[in-house]
Amino acid sequence: MAEEAPALAAAAGTKMTMVAGVDESEHSFYALQWALQHFFPPGQPQQYRLAVVTAMPSAAVGLAGTGALMDVRSFVEADLKRAARRVLDKAKELCAQVQVADVEFEALEGDARNVLCDAAERHHAEMLVVGSHGYGAIKRAVLGSVSDYCAHHAHCTVMIVKKPKHKH
Repeated sequence: MAEEAPALAAAAGTKMTMVAGVDESEHSFYALQWALQHFFPPGQPQQYRLAVVTAMPSAAVGLAGTGALMDVRSFVEADLKRAARRVLDKAKELCAQVQVADVEFEALEGDARNVLCDAAERHHAEMLVVGSHGYGAIKRAVLGSVSDYCAHHAHCTVMIVKKPKHKH
């Protein structure tokens, strides 16, 4: 039954949408590569429209004020934008390697949890793909888990791709 949805969408001439969340971690790029390998096979018609999204933390947090603090803030903002550009450039390279044509790239300001759930909703996504850092219960409780939050709050299917600890 799950395989019928892509076939029906293709028959109707519409593509379903997949949002993939990426950050600077190898786990997020593994998840993107996994999704590209499994949902965008080379030489096959693309059944999904892909939106690759990265979240930039807000430079405004704790940096209100004037003078030197404003200089620091503009430096931090520029650094965050450069980091987001690096992340999206790497994602563009991965998509180009498998010749994914219907793809857009977004760097959005905010907490990754909200940015990804909002992007999935805004794009009317059928699927949100995120990586898993593989944190234990204590780290997850302290740091929070983007994948866990998305699994509970996104209004679409959430695929959490976990990088194997070792190759077979």
